[in-house]
Amino acid sequence: MSEESRLRWQCRRGMRELDELLLRYLEERYPLAGEDEKTAFQAVLALADPELNGYLLQRQIPAAEPIANVIKQILSRTPS
Repeated sequence: MSEESRLRWQCRRGMRELDELLLRYLEERYPLAGEDEKTAFQAVLALADPELNGYLLQRQIPAAEPIANVIKQILSRTPS
């Protein structure tokens, strides 16, 4: 399985709105990201669903700065 296929699979979390946010980031931002940001995105995908949902629904703020930065990038791509 290629890295892109693996990441695409990990973006599927079972909540359509969140899946779309993660996939949009993967398709639009991830290919252009530096290695540190790519590593942070992979860490975001490794989070437990309740924690990830809290971050993406802006109910919680990540303590780790690299994860907070990726969450910010993901949310900045949300259509108005």
